Amino acid sequence: MSFFKRIFSSEKKETLDKGLEQTKTSFFSKLTKAVAGKSKVDDEVLDNLEEVLVSSDVGVNTTLKIIERIEERVSRDKYLGTDELNQILRDEIAGLLSETKSGEETEFTIPANKKPYVIMVVGVNGVGKTTTIGKLAYQFNKAGYKVVLGAADTFRAAAIDQLQIWANRVGVPIVKQQMGSDPASVAFDTLQSAVTQNADVVIIDTAGRLHNKVNLMAELTKVKRVMQKVVEDAPHDVLLVLDGSTGQNAFEQAKQFTAATEVSCLAVTKLDGTAKGGVVIGISDQFQIPVKYIGVGEGIEDLQVFNKFEFVDSFFK
Repeated sequence: MSFFKRIFSSEKKETLDKGLEQTKTSFFSKLTKAVAGKSKVDDEVLDNLEEVLVSSDVGVNTTLKIIERIEERVSRDKYLGTDELNQILRDEIAGLLSETKSGEETEFTIPANKKPYVIMVVGVNGVGKTTTIGKLAYQFNKAGYKVVLGAADTFRAAAIDQLQIWANRVGVPIVKQQMGSDPASVAFDTLQSAVTQNADVVIIDTAGRLHNKVNLMAELTKVKRVMQKVVEDAPHDVLLVLDGSTGQNAFEQAKQFTAATEVSCLAVTKLDGTAKGGVVIGISDQFQIPVKYIGVGEGIEDLQVFNKFEFVDSFFK
């Protein structure tokens, strides 16, 4: 299918293949059982397929859309062999993902007219937020951009220390204050410092607690407002980090955070250690918020730009 031209370099592709291996193995063993002893796609096969997709964390609504699309094909083509199911699924999931106008990037880029380009990162503790920021900083730095980090998760001493470790590792400056200081003040200092240094990218870490949504909303709103005193239209992106290995929980977190603040893009991490990679398909479809980055391994290079064509290609290899 010409749709899947080679976009990624072979190394990146290998990492992606490896990162999705568990998801793929689990999905296809279920799929094989679903069509066992059947030669054509009938209602029973479709029922089984629905179960396979839901149990692979694609999400109920997205699954129903995919099944509907396949039903249309069955009624159109009259006879569909189960041996064609793999290709059909691949086409329909690719079609579904191509309705979101995103996920076509291949490299870590920043908008041309934003300098500094400010990313505010949100997400529950434990999803790999700080690690994602570190790996993002590494990728932007590697691409030749000047990066500044801001440690505005002042709620946990560990968060500030972790970010400092990443800043040292990547070799980028970090702006921080003591634990317990005002996150908005850290964000303000970070942006001022970034403007002075003529930085290209600013990544701000924020506190990851959801138990009190009102406080979280108030805090994030204040951080945004204060940032705008330095850079008028900051933040340019609010990046929500989700742990892909939690499957349906990731959906719940996405719901909660999108209610608390305007999330503009997503990073789905820890896909390599799980069979729940289908969650990326569901989240991308359900929230109509673009998945921008995916974590497919432990290594510093293993945060990738989410490219839907390559993702589906690796999934159905």
